[in-house]
Amino acid sequence: MIATSDDYAWFSYERFPELAEAYCFTYVRGLAPEQLVVRLGGQPEDFTPMTLEELIETRHRNSYDTAFLGATTIGDWVFIVEPNGGLGADEKIITSLSAGTRLVSHFRDVEGVEYFYWSEDGKIRFCFIADEGYAEEVPDEVMGTMQRIDADYRRLYPSDGPAFLLAEHLTGITLTPELLEGSTYLCGVIPEPR
Repeated sequence: MIATSDDYAWFSYERFPELAEAYCFTYVRGLAPEQLVVRLGGQPEDFTPMTLEELIETRHRNSYDTAFLGATTIGDWVFIVEPNGGLGADEKIITSLSAGTRLVSHFRDVEGVEYFYWSEDGKIRFCFIADEGYAEEVPDEVMGTMQRIDADYRRLYPSDGPAFLLAEHLTGITLTPELLEGSTYLCGVIPEPR
C-alpha cells in the first residue's frame, strides 16, 4: 500500500494542539539517543525519560533559552521531537549531525514557516520550503514521491502531509500517532549551538 498525504491527517491541531502549531521532527540513522545528545554537546546523564505529553508540558512550562528536545529509538534511527524547537532546521547543525549518516527533518514555526531537509554525510541533498518550493534540483531518490505528492511543489505545506511522506520514503519509518504518543523520550536541554 502506498501512503498519501491524507494518511497523515492525524497530525492536527485538534489532536496535538501544543505540538502541531510549532514543532521540529528529526530522524538520524545509526545513533542512539545518548550518542545524539553527545553530538549536540549535551550530557546524557542530565536527560530524563518522559512521555510525549510530559515532553510537551515541560517545554511549554519552561522558558528555555536553549533547545529542549526528546529523543527515542525507532529501528535503526533516533527520532527527535522538539515542541516549538528548530535544531532540525539549522543547516549548520543538520550538516554536522549527518556526518557519516543520513538525517531527515521537518519543521514548522508558529508563523507558519515550514522546512523539510534531507542531509547525507554532511551535505544537504534536498531542501523543501513551504511557499518557496524546493531549494535545489529534486534528486532522483525523491522525485517519484514528490510527483505523487503534487505536481505543483510550490504550493504545498509540508506539515499537511508531504513532509511525513518524504520522511517515510527516506527513513522507512511510518510515523503514527501510536508511535509518537507511545514512545518514551530521553529529554533535556542542549547547550546553545556554537
